[in-house]
Amino acid sequence: MKSRIFGTETEYGIVVRDDGSSDPVNNSILVIGSCPVLPATHILWDYENENPLNDARGFEIEGEKERPGPEYNRLLNKLMFNGGRLYVDGAHPEFSTPECLTPREVVAYEKAGERIMELCRETSNRIHRRDNGTLLYKNNTDGKGNSYGYHENYLVERSVPFDRLLTELVPFLATRQIFTGAGKARSENHTDAVDYQISQRADFFEVLVDLNTMVKRPIMNTRDEPHADSSKYRRLHVIVGDSNMSEISTYLKVGTMLLVLAAVEEGELSGISFENPVRAIKEVSRDLTLKKKYRLADGRELTAIDIQRVYLEKAKKVFKHEKEGYSKELLARWESVLNQLEEEPALLSKELDWLIKKELMESYMAKKKCGWDDPRISMMDLQYHDISHEKGLYYAMERDGFVTRLITDEEITRAMDYPPEGTRAYFRGMCLRKFPKEVYAASWTSVLFDTGNAVIKRIPLMDPFKGNKALVEKIFNSSFSVRELLEKLAS
Repeated sequence: MKSRIFGTETEYGIVVRDDGSSDPVNNSILVIGSCPVLPATHILWDYENENPLNDARGFEIEGEKERPGPEYNRLLNKLMFNGGRLYVDGAHPEFSTPECLTPREVVAYEKAGERIMELCRETSNRIHRRDNGTLLYKNNTDGKGNSYGYHENYLVERSVPFDRLLTELVPFLATRQIFTGAGKARSENHTDAVDYQISQRADFFEVLVDLNTMVKRPIMNTRDEPHADSSKYRRLHVIVGDSNMSEISTYLKVGTMLLVLAAVEEGELSGISFENPVRAIKEVSRDLTLKKKYRLADGRELTAIDIQRVYLEKAKKVFKHEKEGYSKELLARWESVLNQLEEEPALLSKELDWLIKKELMESYMAKKKCGWDDPRISMMDLQYHDISHEKGLYYAMERDGFVTRLITDEEITRAMDYPPEGTRAYFRGMCLRKFPKEVYAASWTSVLFDTGNAVIKRIPLMDPFKGNKALVEKIFNSSFSVRELLEKLAS
């Protein structure tokens, strides 16, 4: 399978129960500033190559680019040994995984992000004497009409027209929630009332395509900020997914997307287009039977499972001769999940978030003889996403064997401390580990060293496949100063 760089960004819901602590931005800054596993606190985030105002449709919108001053920059951004980024985005603490090459890597680094955030929360409560007053949730809604994001990022060849990506991906993204949805009690954003639905985010999508991520949210986001050589690559910025607690749901979410992107690049097109995509994404979220048929632009009617099978078959054609890599296992799991969803969704009540949560809530309602409108159900919905291993309902179910795991605790622990070995994240992480005092700033596309005498040396990382362990490990092992490292890189 052709290598592809990808990763995720997770905004966490934050609640501070102490009186007088109502500023979410300040609370988020306090949380990430309490991180006990930072390489150094003086390092800046380098905004040089960032421009979120570029639109993939060929223009740049008006607006202010984010360029905080040095002190505020340091408060907002923390770089990690594992090559990831811990930061404050809007009013939320957020963790971005480093650049990864496999779905399993992304699952490990996303779970590592949860544990890093939990360390931040615990340390912040202790430092600021909040007595567990700060709570963090890996979900997408506060239950009061506000949604916050979970974004996926995939490097795509610039030669692939954006219009083709738009046409092909919208039906896939609208229907993949049947295995990626995080589950949600009730509805929000003035949408049709419902007791329970598959996706947390579906209520909040209002247009088909746009650059916005916070208002008039589009199914397909047009941000054109590649964090790489823009003549070769675009970064597909996917904002339509839920934040998952389930390792299986995360794995399928990013894994199936990789397979579909490969099919689109190879010209294996689905031929599917919804008559009304924005309506469809909400209707799919509300159909717990998975039997409802959706009208396509050509007059056909297909279920969400039918549509997913079309994409599955296209991916099978592309990877039919693949003997190495993760495609074979992914295709098998994707097909198995679709078969089980068609036969009886409850068969996956240990694997997929929306079904794990649904069974938990229905069991509670049967025991307490209450309904979906009971406030305790809304609280369960929130507590399922509490990242605390002591108090979170997901982790209680995991301890009791009611959740199927994909990766090991050892993989997560390693992902907290070390970067992926196959991408430029390795170079970034090793610079932070070996020369933290000399690193002045860093970003996805650069590491800047303070070489003394007020001289800053920028090392560009515009090719995300370079800077991996195979290319630079020997250089790091034989460099005992930044000067030696820079000389070897230049030779």
